[in-house]
Amino acid sequence: MTERNEAQEPQAPATLAGRTILMSGGSRGIGLAIALRAARDGANVAVMAKTGEPHPKLEGTVYTAAEQIEAAGGMALPIVGDVRNDDDVAAAVDATVEAFGGIDVVVNNASAIDLSKTPDVDMKRYDLMADINVRGTFMLSKFALDALRSSPNPHILTLSPPLNLAPKWAGLHLAYTMAKYGMSLTTLGLAEELEDDGVAVNSLWPATLIDTAAIRNMPGGGRLVQAARSPEIVADAAHAVLVRPSRSCTGNFFTDEQVLREEGVTDLTRYSLGAPEDQLVPDIFL
Repeated sequence: MTERNEAQEPQAPATLAGRTILMSGGSRGIGLAIALRAARDGANVAVMAKTGEPHPKLEGTVYTAAEQIEAAGGMALPIVGDVRNDDDVAAAVDATVEAFGGIDVVVNNASAIDLSKTPDVDMKRYDLMADINVRGTFMLSKFALDALRSSPNPHILTLSPPLNLAPKWAGLHLAYTMAKYGMSLTTLGLAEELEDDGVAVNSLWPATLIDTAAIRNMPGGGRLVQAARSPEIVADAAHAVLVRPSRSCTGNFFTDEQVLREEGVTDLTRYSLGAPEDQLVPDIFL
């Protein structure tokens, strides 16, 4: 990495007030929590997701998310679109720039999960994970680059794990592991590629299970979430990363616990959903 003169770097704002975030997903769960945390600062949040109509098994739509964002103090732009579709992503970038005058932050939150082993995974599910997780992350980041380069403190934040390449994870769920590591490879490569442009590119991953629809819909999910944390821990960590100076905070694979420790937060019990801290279930890939 090129050495930089920190004294000459512009200072990042202490909050996300007035900054514009374009997020994939975000109708519910971790993405919505990140959006609401930014909204409390007075941020503009464009949420691009497929859920324009209520889903029988999933809570929330882009429109209910927008209502919550505005109620929290932000400005919202609901965008119904599929991160797998080139035209939808291009239109989301254009709509965000038109509505808010630019883009300061891209959050790659959309992700599909299937933990099946290789003999059991359906190839349509494989394609879905590859297209949403890897291609969608790459494409949204790529299409937003021109707008990000005009921001005084541009960030790309992707919800993907550290690239530890432990064989254990590939052996447990190869298709999903390849898809999530593909997201992390995008962080690795873009951080290097965009360093001279001053665009921060980082990944963030929860240290423990998080109470999300994906977890609740798994076999035994109702029991698992009792040993999980609330999505707000990831939202608070994301906020802390996104207000850091982009030129001196890039190429990192953070966990939520790590970021909050760096911010001086040592008591994480408020994020727990009932289980003692020593009984929380670690997330995968760690």
